[in-house]
Amino acid sequence: MAEAGRRGKDVRSDCWVSVEPGGSGLRIEIVSKVDVMYGAAIRAQVEQVCQTLDLQNAAVKVEDAGALPFTLSARIEAAARRAKVPIPRPALAEPMGNPIPPSARDRLRRSRLYLPGNEPKFMVNAGLHGPDGVILDLEDSVAPAEKDAARVLVRNALLAIDFAGSERQVRINQIPAGLEDLEYVVKYGAQLLLIPKVETPEQIRRVQAHIDELAPTQPVYLMPIIESALGCFNALEIANASPAVVALTIGLEDYTADICAQRTLEGRESFWARSVVVNAARAAGVQAIDTVFSDVADMEGLRQSVIEAKGLGFEGKGCIHPRQIPVVHEAFAPDEAAIEKARKIVIAFEDAQRRGLGVVSLGSKMIDPPVVKRALATVKTATSMGKLDPNWRDAKPAEVKAP
Repeated sequence: MAEAGRRGKDVRSDCWVSVEPGGSGLRIEIVSKVDVMYGAAIRAQVEQVCQTLDLQNAAVKVEDAGALPFTLSARIEAAARRAKVPIPRPALAEPMGNPIPPSARDRLRRSRLYLPGNEPKFMVNAGLHGPDGVILDLEDSVAPAEKDAARVLVRNALLAIDFAGSERQVRINQIPAGLEDLEYVVKYGAQLLLIPKVETPEQIRRVQAHIDELAPTQPVYLMPIIESALGCFNALEIANASPAVVALTIGLEDYTADICAQRTLEGRESFWARSVVVNAARAAGVQAIDTVFSDVADMEGLRQSVIEAKGLGFEGKGCIHPRQIPVVHEAFAPDEAAIEKARKIVIAFEDAQRRGLGVVSLGSKMIDPPVVKRALATVKTATSMGKLDPNWRDAKPAEVKAP
């Protein structure tokens, strides 16, 4: 007999399934906390999944604690795989009705919310919290013995859940183990893969080669995570290892352990590494994303951490709790003064271009190209965040003064 899923009085939105091959015919036994309302539908789904998996002679037991259909299918399949039953085809979740919104290389990635890949209860409403990205994690948050079951669950979650416009991200396991994860996510809606503990560009090239073999129908972007001294020294090569790399981020828990330092709130021990990641990302033309802030109760500490990260050149941060998301968004947002200044600079720049002028000026002050570049980025960010009307150029400009 093999089993998958969770059981117990405190379990919710999950189920426990056992599969014991052998005997004559298919024997199904179901106990559900929601039997009165959904008992018939649950039994019908269990029968359908068993038919899909070709479970003809087996005993299947289910203890249900309010699992949604995508979870129930995943748990039955995981148990069947553990029972060494030949699987002719996977028990894929029913795709959500709406098409998945496309992602883009330069989309906002201010926040990314980590969710344990083997805990369905956290997945269903994750998009309602408004993160720029939702990370279904197959690495550190999943126990080694549960990684096989988490892969199946994450695959079905990608198919079934509407994440409300958040980018669908998956953190795979460290290479080479993470290559197996790709089979379960690349063709099922993952839009960005976080690759942990990257130390060489060859690791990125191996991931990209396997993605190409799987031939997804939509682009799958990559975000390498730098977590060691060696990774820092190779950061620029890693960022340039594939055209699919759109961002570079850093993991400070593993990095500080690697250099035998204690992680502190001040961050002096990681200043060099964070600066390396920012500069490597900028040199490669990709986004620089900061690490997580681990104290979920310290909102002021989080805000100060984001302000510091923004000052270093980062444009996003990891989140381990939904309450961190609005703080991260607010701290990364340009204020009204910065937006107005940037707007005036861009107007002056575009006016100079139209008139064929080689020099850009605002009032009596000359504007250098790096200043224009920063202003363009600020306007783009403000527009993306809804702080500036997309038709701002049509508005009557205020009196132009030198900034």
